[in-house]
Amino acid sequence: MTIPTSQTVVGIDVAKAEIVVYRADLQTIDPVKNDRTALKRWLKDLPPGSALAVEATNIYHLDTIELAYEMGHQVYVVDAYRVSHYRNSVGQRAKNDPCDARLLARYLASEQSKLRLWSPPPKAYTSLKSLLHRRATLIQNHSGLMLSWTDEPLLKKIQAAQQRAFKEADQAIQKLLRKVSKEAGIEENIDRCKAIEGVGELTATGLATTFMRGDFANSDAFIAFLGMDLQVDDSGKKKGVRHLTKKGDPEVRRLAYNAAMAACRSPKWKPFYESYLARGFSKTQALVALARKLCRVAFALMKNQSEYLSA
Repeated sequence: MTIPTSQTVVGIDVAKAEIVVYRADLQTIDPVKNDRTALKRWLKDLPPGSALAVEATNIYHLDTIELAYEMGHQVYVVDAYRVSHYRNSVGQRAKNDPCDARLLARYLASEQSKLRLWSPPPKAYTSLKSLLHRRATLIQNHSGLMLSWTDEPLLKKIQAAQQRAFKEADQAIQKLLRKVSKEAGIEENIDRCKAIEGVGELTATGLATTFMRGDFANSDAFIAFLGMDLQVDDSGKKKGVRHLTKKGDPEVRRLAYNAAMAACRSPKWKPFYESYLARGFSKTQALVALARKLCRVAFALMKNQSEYLSA
């Protein structure tokens, strides 16, 4: 199904300094400075209800999609992985900003019926995700620093002071997580998730935060949003290797995997874990399967507002 010809289709390639815009109706390419004033001015000139395909970046696309949504345009955020594969599928050889803007418009024109309209997340969702990622960065940097200092006796005093500072920073972030969770009204969902063997407060917070983002029809949709669904690559009688799509938040996946590492030793989940090992799965594959199962259980508890019953 293609977009009706009456609707203006726009492809937007995003960079830090500017966005490059392709309007399909006019077949024009225009650079627009990536600041809110210039973006507002450009968006006001678009016909009402235009359809915009915007390349996803770390943060540089956020102003564009937020302003476009506020002005009543239809916004579709497309990740770079999908754009790259679409480029190859249509045989486009060149890759530059104007070409990518055209490609995004072409992709939207042909695939709109299969894409989800973007809508702004709850404010608490953004804050909680940010705090979880900041804590992950803190832990990663601290671990690397401590490892590099291990064999240097002259740094022992500094190392001890750094350890204390790290602990204080970690506690401060976790305190903020609890505060924002309470304000967002997801404390009960966090408690539901924490009741599952292996799931600690941080993992529970990550799962409850993810649950806030949308009205998931079922656990499959929830798992797909987390990027823990399997990518199948079969052909005829050949069964290809399965991989996680990894489309969702990597920090929540990491927390879920850590939860599985703890849960696999519990009486409740050890048989499940060992059954995958007996089928020839590697330890990592078995843990991923268990992590996915834990996420499904957490989703069911939050969806049904029920309590976890441990066997």
